[in-house]
Amino acid sequence: MTIAAIYRYPVKSMQGEALSRATLDERGVVGDRAYALLDVQTGIVASAKVPKRWDQLLRFSAAFAGEPVAGEPAPPVVITFPDGSTRRSDDPDVNQALSSVLGRDVSLITTPPDGAGFEELWPEIDDLAPQHIIDATIARQEDTGEAISRFDVAAFAPPGRFYDLAALHVITHSTLARLGELAPDSRFDPRRYRPNVVLDDTEPGFVENDWVGREMSFGDDVRVSYTFQTMRCVMTTLAQEDLPEDRDTLRTVAKHNRVDIEKKEVAGRWACAGVYADVTAGGELAVGDAHS
Repeated sequence: MTIAAIYRYPVKSMQGEALSRATLDERGVVGDRAYALLDVQTGIVASAKVPKRWDQLLRFSAAFAGEPVAGEPAPPVVITFPDGSTRRSDDPDVNQALSSVLGRDVSLITTPPDGAGFEELWPEIDDLAPQHIIDATIARQEDTGEAISRFDVAAFAPPGRFYDLAALHVITHSTLARLGELAPDSRFDPRRYRPNVVLDDTEPGFVENDWVGREMSFGDDVRVSYTFQTMRCVMTTLAQEDLPEDRDTLRTVAKHNRVDIEKKEVAGRWACAGVYADVTAGGELAVGDAHS
């Protein structure tokens, strides 16, 4: 297996950066999800997992002004707005500019507040998630009647970055190709799934399902321990760049790849594509490196 692509997302839920090489530490790709927007009114970390409120975030993109260094504060980011204009994260009017476009009072932050959480909408798609998880976490309802849950930021990752659950997310071309075979009218582009690493030259099918509990290497230095499969959400269905909105992308996962996850806090049967990992040994990795 080889690394086909590496991605870093400097601002949570915005478009990120495709990299030829990256440094990993115990918190994942250095600089990944280093920034996020805080909804000033609610104290919730903004996430496109609640599309009615935040899907516009996917129309923004962010790139670091300088390369981030492990163990040091994140450098400023340059944010490209939907109209093509740019602001730096250290511009004095950046929060005002972001709030104006998003229609809500937001603040760009680099440190998750104590007890920070994000929200996630459960679309009306059968077999997406265990009902007991939805029932236990529901915070409110969308005006469509769809449930919205609240979760802690970085529940299973080292603190300090704005992950949903884990430090590293890996997906294979095999999984994306299999989904494309099952639903040929939909586009299963890696951008929908926001992975850190995309792997090529794997066996056919949903190969990541079998990696949980295994420790594997990237290149010469990096080692990861695969922890649990990646549960998929409404964000994978949203329009972004040249990809249309398409809930069939998520319905296909829910119909054809439901996986029993044994991790206590999220135990149950979920619609999955890809796999999460902890970084057990950091270092550099590059496109073309072997994964074994």
